[in-house]
Amino acid sequence: MDDAVIKRRTAAIGILMLLVVVAWWPEFAGGKFRLFDSAVCDPKLLCVVFLDVGQGDAIFVQSPAGVQLLVDTGRDQSVLRGLGDVMDFADWEINYLLLTHPDADHIGGAVDILERFLVSQVIRTENESDTALWEATKRQIEVESAKVTMARRGQVFDLGGGVKLEILFPDIDPIEMESNTASIVARLIYGDTAFMLTGDSPKSIEEYLVLVEGEHLKSDVLKAGHHGSRTSTAELFLAEVDPKYAVISAGADNSYGHPHVEVTDLLFNYGAETYSTAESGNVVFWSDGNSVTRK
Repeated sequence: MDDAVIKRRTAAIGILMLLVVVAWWPEFAGGKFRLFDSAVCDPKLLCVVFLDVGQGDAIFVQSPAGVQLLVDTGRDQSVLRGLGDVMDFADWEINYLLLTHPDADHIGGAVDILERFLVSQVIRTENESDTALWEATKRQIEVESAKVTMARRGQVFDLGGGVKLEILFPDIDPIEMESNTASIVARLIYGDTAFMLTGDSPKSIEEYLVLVEGEHLKSDVLKAGHHGSRTSTAELFLAEVDPKYAVISAGADNSYGHPHVEVTDLLFNYGAETYSTAESGNVVFWSDGNSVTRK
């Protein structure tokens, strides 16, 4: 093949690529164009990923309608690496960011998330911290101009495709509460399946929820409260949730000794298959609305 033919073909390919970019530029600019299906999240199913962010919490949710929710952001920028594992590189929009409470191991990556992603709505509570990190997070929320909703029991957020996020706690203004006690507790529901997301909520709140919610707590997956600390996962609560799976989000060899053996023994005795991000990395579940499968 002579040089003239090679040059003509190269020019033709270049023009074709330019036309493709021009045609799809609005989708690129809006963060909507997906070059490939994620190997982690099946777009036809509810996908819930407990991200490995060390000693902290970060949970990525994608509904069959493509709506995305991030619950907490871990302690630092490691949440960006985790999201890189589950989101396509051209996707820079997160519909909902839920911050359960203002402790560093739950909001540490929030500024980075707000700087790098278009966040439409932030769900938080009135409970605040006097740390520089929390102040920086609040400032960045303002810069983002995201809608801010203060969580209250009874609120339901529609994630599309039949997926809903239901707020169970707080049911009052928690501004004066200790931060863990003020944690947002939410139940993610899709068809006959559910995920219980507890933040760092202590036993006292779990037992209160048993009184006010009872059988409504039933969920296929339980995110064990407070990284598997003995301060959470009350036996009464566990009996009502009755999970098939439990997830502990904790860092390897952390200084707190999480998860505590009392909690892992209790989960074992109740028949819950328990996974830790410290041992398994990202813990991925899919739901078709009828059953939940670990991937």
